[in-house]
Amino acid sequence: MITIYHKPTCSTSRKVLQMIRDAGFEPQVIDYVKTGWSRDELQDLLAAANVTPAQALRVKGTDAAERGLVGADDKTILDQMLENPALVERPIVSGPGGVRLCRPAELVAQTFAR
Repeated sequence: MITIYHKPTCSTSRKVLQMIRDAGFEPQVIDYVKTGWSRDELQDLLAAANVTPAQALRVKGTDAAERGLVGADDKTILDQMLENPALVERPIVSGPGGVRLCRPAELVAQTFAR
């Protein structure tokens, strides 16, 4: 089972979703901006991807800088990510090969491996 935490308006997220489908998989698609995250879910996902909240912070196209999140501690960033899911960089893909923040998009291939 492959799961993509997806934002439909993001071109990289759409590209990764298409790459998954082109590889012969039909993933579970979670529009995380609409559904949001629980603290445990987001912490577990980031830990599995081996990234910190600071590394997963999306600055481009968000108000992260205005919120004072650039250079902030991980707890502060995580709290803000829970309040505004769009602050999480995308897409994140979970599959048999592990969890990856798929930037660049080609990292998605690593999630297919068993």
